[in-house]
Amino acid sequence: MTSATPAPQTGGPALELLVHGVGGTTPQEMLGDPRTVRITGDQKAAVFRRADDERAESGPGEHRDRPVPEAYCWSNLTSGNSARALWLLLLPFMVVNLAHWMRPRAKGRAGTTRLYGVLVRLIALSLTVLLTAAACEVALDLVAWQCAGVSACADGRSWLGFLSADQGGWWSQPGRRLALAAVVPTALVGLLWFLSNRTWSAYESQRPPTGGEVTDGEIGPDEDGADRPQPPAATTASAAGGTPPPAVRPALGRPGFWYGRRLVARLRAAHTAAGFLTVSAAVAGAAARHDRGADSAFREVFGLLLEGTIVVGVLAVVAVVIRRGRSERRLDARFDRIAVGALPAASLTVLALALVYAAWSRPGWESAGTLPGDVTFRVITLAQGALVVALGVAAFLLHRHAPHPRTALRGLAGPAVAMLACGLGGVMTGGVAQRVADWLDGPGTPGMDGDGSIPGPPILLSWQASVIPALLLVLLVPAVVLGVRTWRTSRRLAATVETEYAALDAEEADSGGWRPDSVRTRRIAGVRSRAGLTDEAPWLIGTVAGAALVLGVGAVLGAWVSGKVPGKAFGDSGDFAESVAETAQSLGSWLVGLGFVLFVTLGRRAYRDASARRTIGILWDVGTFWPRAAHPFAPPCYAERAVPDLTWRMCVWTEQTGGRLVISGHSQGSVLAAAAVWQLPTATRERVALLTYGSPLERLYGRWFPAYFGPAALTELRDQMDCWRNLWRPTDPIGGPVLVAADGENPPVDRAPLNDPLVYGRSRRHPLPEPILGHGDYQADPAFDLERRGLLDRLSPTVPRQSREPADTQGSSGRSSG
Repeated sequence: MTSATPAPQTGGPALELLVHGVGGTTPQEMLGDPRTVRITGDQKAAVFRRADDERAESGPGEHRDRPVPEAYCWSNLTSGNSARALWLLLLPFMVVNLAHWMRPRAKGRAGTTRLYGVLVRLIALSLTVLLTAAACEVALDLVAWQCAGVSACADGRSWLGFLSADQGGWWSQPGRRLALAAVVPTALVGLLWFLSNRTWSAYESQRPPTGGEVTDGEIGPDEDGADRPQPPAATTASAAGGTPPPAVRPALGRPGFWYGRRLVARLRAAHTAAGFLTVSAAVAGAAARHDRGADSAFREVFGLLLEGTIVVGVLAVVAVVIRRGRSERRLDARFDRIAVGALPAASLTVLALALVYAAWSRPGWESAGTLPGDVTFRVITLAQGALVVALGVAAFLLHRHAPHPRTALRGLAGPAVAMLACGLGGVMTGGVAQRVADWLDGPGTPGMDGDGSIPGPPILLSWQASVIPALLLVLLVPAVVLGVRTWRTSRRLAATVETEYAALDAEEADSGGWRPDSVRTRRIAGVRSRAGLTDEAPWLIGTVAGAALVLGVGAVLGAWVSGKVPGKAFGDSGDFAESVAETAQSLGSWLVGLGFVLFVTLGRRAYRDASARRTIGILWDVGTFWPRAAHPFAPPCYAERAVPDLTWRMCVWTEQTGGRLVISGHSQGSVLAAAAVWQLPTATRERVALLTYGSPLERLYGRWFPAYFGPAALTELRDQMDCWRNLWRPTDPIGGPVLVAADGENPPVDRAPLNDPLVYGRSRRHPLPEPILGHGDYQADPAFDLERRGLLDRLSPTVPRQSREPADTQGSSGRSSG
């Protein structure tokens, strides 16, 4: 950051509100001063100023010859301490939540839009059931049912001795072992509920400064963010020169967009109940099957009633999930007390009854084989595949109604990402089950030989692991294609680079003459070509999602038809086929376990090491930017705290001072800045300018989230702003132009691409080689100061609102943090 800000040409107080990007930075670095004070905020997010500027507006005439720089630091909302890396274990939940926001933009298709939201929420619910079922598979099936029921497995483990069937103790009966092991998945569901409830209080309950409902003079959204068509009467009146049509409030400008308190509470209750009911079914199902052949009519009837109650509970959960989506037209502060309170309590009561029922004494009952987990995982996998296909149909219909060439995967980005979420869930849950089974089985291979002490996990999980090597081979094709394309693009750009810098050198008087350098040229061209790989992400993700869907269906069919693990299923197909199947099964199993371990390790490193955090930070910050509209156990949405923070700050400062404000956002900070500007009242927005640089607004958000950041939305933002400018570089792999063209009244938002490096070679003004900056340090370019000055010059100061209280434009003066 530059330490000084140029003076505007017009009078009146001026403020520059800086918002950093991915990975965060310190207020000292942002403000270019080691002495800073916290103006308002807390340890998670706060506004800082230089110590000399703490009360810049208090004295008449003081500090009015330049804008006061102010830094909003929000990095602790996403980074925190290393323990927050545990959120990475919930990556499938975060990914499926993204699919909700990736729907195509289509006004007037309210029914299809609602269907899209319902399908995504059902896929999210299936992931909760999958995670709970995997925990049940490990704790109930592998440990309590299989290992504890076989002396060869239990004898070598002292911690399992009291459960062993050979011991003949109170816990040795299968039902009681299952009841005790059910504590593990129950605790997991309870932990997810606790994390979601705690973050719900800190994030979803942050009220934005704008309130109330969308007025009669505005067009607001229906449920799930569906845009309502403009009334015909209004259109006719406008065409006839009468009353102007109602204003269309953009999606991110709706009062309830960043206030998901009610929806998250309801979804949290439904998913918690689904988890408890899954554990209940796993515990009670085995006992009920045993009692159907027993001589106790009471236990048989009780088991049937309990299973029926579980089915009714599942239907109630599904009804709550599909009943209603987000309400963005107003600040929905109501509370669904029946759904939020009664549903988890009822499911927990059913679970308690299931545990008591399973623990009932059943002399002579022995555990043999496996619990019916194979059927459970098959049903979950098939249901997920069917829901993804249906979601693809809905997305196709929406995109066909309003197509745009820049939309990622022709509107199918949401279904593709939902498929990836299901694949991640299957890989993570299957990997844990495979590794635990290998550990318990000792030298044997579960499902492959007769030397193993336990049958092992469900056959489907072995098939799913076996297709991972095939998926990696499929990924080699686009990887090779991208590598060749990047190399060819780099060679083609070399001539362009030299032409551009030759013209620039001719304009610089002290350049000393143009001297092309092939090494320098190739390096610049290479950085530009690699930066373009970001634009190739859609078809790469589409390829992975399509291959995962096909291979997943093949795994289900293979497990269902053969009833054996891949190594045995191909036993009669010849030595080569059998060898390939065994290799794929073994390699896939270890790849799943290794990938899980590496994933957790990378997550912890990302929260300890700043460079690693910046490397993967853009993907994580994109995922947690969006509210939890589909899955309540996803990591919390930091924007539900950051956007109200920025909106409140801009509203309060402009109201109290009547001054001009430019909000300056870099990278992900530009997305937060744009979202905050959308939430501003019209009177405040007229005194605010927007400066974005290194911004993914169009390149990432506009392509992948067209309903919220697509061309129409960005054009609406430009029309509602007095002034907005965007800076970008061809070497930036994240930021790019916003592609909002000029019209009769507004200039283009994008400035011409900045030179990177600033100069090609050495000169008297630049005696040392200039670095290639890429995504960082935009303030080093002289164009940044020029654009910031121009934005402030275009704003007009107004008379501040009189207040009865003593003037304190900072909100609260904190202690020095530097």
